[in-house]
Amino acid sequence: MPVPDLLAVFAHPDDESLSAGGVLARHAAAGARTAVVTATWAADTPRAGELAEALRILGAGEPRMLGCADARVPQSAPGCERLCDAPLDEAVRRLVVHIRAFRPDIVVTHDAYGGLPGHPDHVHTHRVTVLAAQAAGLELLYPDAGTPWQPHALYLATHPHSAVPALRDVIGARKALYSVPDEQVTTTVGVGPWLEQKIAAVLAHRSEVDRGALPGRVADLPPDVQRRLFATEWYTRHALSTATSAETELTA
Repeated sequence: MPVPDLLAVFAHPDDESLSAGGVLARHAAAGARTAVVTATWAADTPRAGELAEALRILGAGEPRMLGCADARVPQSAPGCERLCDAPLDEAVRRLVVHIRAFRPDIVVTHDAYGGLPGHPDHVHTHRVTVLAAQAAGLELLYPDAGTPWQPHALYLATHPHSAVPALRDVIGARKALYSVPDEQVTTTVGVGPWLEQKIAAVLAHRSEVDRGALPGRVADLPPDVQRRLFATEWYTRHALSTATSAETELTA
């Protein structure tokens, strides 16, 4: 049975590894084409170099970047607008270019909350990706952005309510954590065999490790706790076409 090709779209370098590193590694190991589009940070910044190493570990090719600035870090893309300030139509067009060029069966991105932390860049990346996944297949939209291509399904990386208590100890209780009712999770993927790759990709984001962000907290966890907390990934699936199931489902 063919394994669907996968394009992941996330807001910042490290989001791809934390949110979908296991699925990316799993699909790559099964022979699928995989790639990642990152909405923020410029290609000539240190974090872009870290992203390249993380993607190498996950088997997801070279970085593909929209080049917008992080909402909270202006130096992430000097001279460029923040992702949240960029004209929506232009951001969607830029992503459509990548979707049409890569031609994935499945697109993966943040859920509508922007994942557990609800970062504004995550939320806006969700909006842009949902629109782009639909627009990419419409020939009269963005005719200069490549030959139309319709992905078969969109998967939103999320967390069920039941997973939050264990994760709160790692992420911290200083802010609200956003999750969905367990019954809204349509796809639960065990990524234990690929956990070593996933953790290595997370730790490749050295600047985030060094400043004590979430990758740094992951680095401090003993292996058994890393496995308990990060060996499962959760998604909510949205069909975008009437393709057969082999073309529309994550390997779960």
